[in-house]
Amino acid sequence: MSAFGADRESGPGPALTGPLVGVPSGRSTRARRSKVAYLYIAPAFVIFVALLGIPIAQTVQYSFYDWNGLGAATATGFSNYVTVFGDPELRDSFLHAGILMLFFAGIPVVIGLFLTALISRSNEMRSMSLYRTVLFLPQVIASVVVATIWVSMYSQDGLINEVLRAIGLGSITRVWLGDYSTALVAIGFVGTWLNIGLCLVLFLSGVGNIPPSLFEAARLDGANRAQEFFAITLPALRGQIAVALTLTVVSALKTFDLVYITTRGGPGNSTKVPAFEAYNRAFNTGQVGLASALAVVLTIVIVLVTLLIGRIEPKEVG
Repeated sequence: MSAFGADRESGPGPALTGPLVGVPSGRSTRARRSKVAYLYIAPAFVIFVALLGIPIAQTVQYSFYDWNGLGAATATGFSNYVTVFGDPELRDSFLHAGILMLFFAGIPVVIGLFLTALISRSNEMRSMSLYRTVLFLPQVIASVVVATIWVSMYSQDGLINEVLRAIGLGSITRVWLGDYSTALVAIGFVGTWLNIGLCLVLFLSGVGNIPPSLFEAARLDGANRAQEFFAITLPALRGQIAVALTLTVVSALKTFDLVYITTRGGPGNSTKVPAFEAYNRAFNTGQVGLASALAVVLTIVIVLVTLLIGRIEPKEVG
């Protein structure tokens, strides 16, 4: 019997274990798809680098120079950063931003949670979409318009003072934005009014994702509305709370337009915040290098605060 015959009688040979010739492996396919994905995001990345990346790099570069924006620049090392932490006015601006965080983030989140607990389980309330729209309306109004409206309301003959006089509290009326003790708080309440609707909409959307069976089981166990909220609703809203805090805290730290329109940092230095100080030092006093250092420090603070708030968000279970 020939060798070929013996091979046929011995049955099929060993199975092929290596890659088939001409058939792409899974690894090469994934690599090719990854390259294609990068091509899709390349235009957006180019725009990002051109419009944001390069200006950020230039700002960091300027922060190491003493420059008035027109003449020759002089390298100063880290002296601008030393000034940021050593200048009392600049330090106070960060303190003012911290106070605004309470009004822009803390109070709106608390009020938003309270309103969520109040209306999320009230299915019998009519026109719920109307209430949400009215509360969210400040978010779609230009901030310059908002600031102008509140300047009028805070004036000596504005709505707030007129209401106080009408209820017999005329003795406490004042020009709220012109008083050292109330100017910053007055701006803070504008931020509270702006952000309550945002927080409420985020929280109500989160409540809509909670299975109704959880509330039914809690009611069967005898839980009241408050117990339902703290045991079911509040833990389920951790992600939405993290998003709300991120958006509102960042808006407080980078506040510029409200301060610029309402007080221009006054009276005195009582309402100056880092973003306004960066603008003022760059365009009014010609301290471009110091303004750039202040902007870099503010950016770092925003990133750190954002990362800290991100720890509240629940981790995805993979």
